[in-house]
Amino acid sequence: MESNKEENLEFIIQGCIKKNGKSQEVLYKKFFGYALGVALIYNRQRRDALEVVNDSFVKVFSKIEKYDTSKPFAGWLRKIVINTSIDYLRRNNKNHQFIETEKLAIQDESPNVISKLGAEDIIEMLNLLPHFHKTVFCLYEIEGFSHEEIAEQLGIPISSSRVYLTRAKKQLRELFPVNSLER
Repeated sequence: MESNKEENLEFIIQGCIKKNGKSQEVLYKKFFGYALGVALIYNRQRRDALEVVNDSFVKVFSKIEKYDTSKPFAGWLRKIVINTSIDYLRRNNKNHQFIETEKLAIQDESPNVISKLGAEDIIEMLNLLPHFHKTVFCLYEIEGFSHEEIAEQLGIPISSSRVYLTRAKKQLRELFPVNSLER
């Protein structure tokens, strides 16, 4: 059964490479929910996430011939959605001032609090964080980007990435106190 799904996806992708509208529609519908789930992690508003998903699929369809069929399609799509989310963030926050924040660094007093939270708890609280804090947190903790990579992607100093992550963790701890973890 799994082999049949892979063959079907391969057939759909081949149709997309040939710019077949029906194949593009099928691929879009098949992966829309997945892409939206990823986009919602990085975008506070559903309408923004929908715009990111649509922009991502435009990129997918224009670059589908570069997709390496030996790797999972969902992983390739995820990377495109994340990069499109970062582009969207940059585009819509042009006037956001980034300052070198090394002197403002906050000590992370309890690094184990985040590891004790469930994924559902974190996702539920992420939308309560300021947008840049949330983005840095997700890129670092969920996607495994380094602070150097995050700084490069967002066009911010490396120290700002560290501070945003620390502040995000601190805010998450305030939203979900340690005492509630000891139930």
